[in-house]
Amino acid sequence: MKQIPYWLDTAPPFPDRSGRDLPGEADVVVIGGGLTGLSTALHTARKGADVVLVEKDKVGSGASGRNGSMCTQGITIGVGEARKRYGQERARELYGAFREAVDVVEKLTVDEGIDCDFKRSGRLGVAFKPEHFAAMKAQQRVLADDFDHETVLLDRTQLRSELGSDYYHGALLDPLSAGLHVGKYVHGMADAAERAGALICERNAATAVTRGADGRFLVETLHGTIRARQVMAATDAYTDRSMPWFRQRLICVGSFIIVTQPLGDDLAREIIPRARLVVDSKNIGHYIRLTPDNRLAFGGRARFAPSDPASDLKSGQVLKREMAEIFPQLANARIDYVWGGSVGFSYDRIPHAGETGGVYYSMGYCGHGVQMATYMGRAMAEVMDGHPEANPLRGLGFPKVPVPFYNGTAWFLPFAGAYYRAKDRLR
Repeated sequence: MKQIPYWLDTAPPFPDRSGRDLPGEADVVVIGGGLTGLSTALHTARKGADVVLVEKDKVGSGASGRNGSMCTQGITIGVGEARKRYGQERARELYGAFREAVDVVEKLTVDEGIDCDFKRSGRLGVAFKPEHFAAMKAQQRVLADDFDHETVLLDRTQLRSELGSDYYHGALLDPLSAGLHVGKYVHGMADAAERAGALICERNAATAVTRGADGRFLVETLHGTIRARQVMAATDAYTDRSMPWFRQRLICVGSFIIVTQPLGDDLAREIIPRARLVVDSKNIGHYIRLTPDNRLAFGGRARFAPSDPASDLKSGQVLKREMAEIFPQLANARIDYVWGGSVGFSYDRIPHAGETGGVYYSMGYCGHGVQMATYMGRAMAEVMDGHPEANPLRGLGFPKVPVPFYNGTAWFLPFAGAYYRAKDRLR
């Protein structure tokens, strides 16, 4: 069993971008080599800016290479909560941004020639309880009437043609959500950013950012200091202690994934006949999909513990049991990959982007990072070029986590996890 992300292991070899000399100055310094940082670097460089991206590990080594490789439509807090918080007009604008984000990813794969198995395979939101299916019925009407988004409601009998399991009570199908191979996508985005002129420097962490009297920034790194006109923080769940303002506003939740042996065409199509992306409605839920080579990727918040080799193995055991409960036909399937990582959540469960102390940022994607990180990198390139209206998340603030002395260590997650697991058990 490999304890590395399947997506990175099966992507083309990544070039070594470490050991590169830093310039003394740049127009823009991007901190973080995930999809937010790569998209920002690509789009600012396209505008003619002199861009340097610094990454403390390798590009895509954080959440961008460790996720479920889904590119789905739908706002993180749901349309009902969005309307309640922000009103109908603002909720529609936000929902539109989440929908457009998938289009942005698709266009980039075409424009930049990124071969990453992008396909609009559709997303099945599956109902864990009967009352969840009832809520989906109401949601379908709201999406169609107020957000111009057509979905398909499937009752339990109809769902059987989409999913080889009797575990769920129905589903809401969004036909336009997409799957992709996120390792290949990250690889292609890094190449695209370099073709546009950005300099990517790996294994070179930013250790401090200070602003001078002239308004310019000094970005200190492990291998030198860069003077920059603008700085973009793109670190999300992997924000370290050098950026305390962001850490006070992010809750980093562990997420874990197992990937089976290749299942073969017949068994793969029995499990998910149309290769849909599957996300269930549990509080401590699962995300499930077939890989391009017909393995099953099965992920979730298996344990509320940090990711490390021992923790990942324990989480993998939990996920294998849960996978066999949903798909008994996979009870004896070999597990070839297991890994974990962190997902950045904001306290109010919606992404945030803007500027603080002159430093630009986009973070807190709450599990929607593949498409929203790409989209927000493009949006923030426009903001940095003098177009604040390009930020669809403008004006939302970025609330602190309301826990005394909170500094980014979410010690309370195991307690919250136990509570939500108990709620899930009450079927």
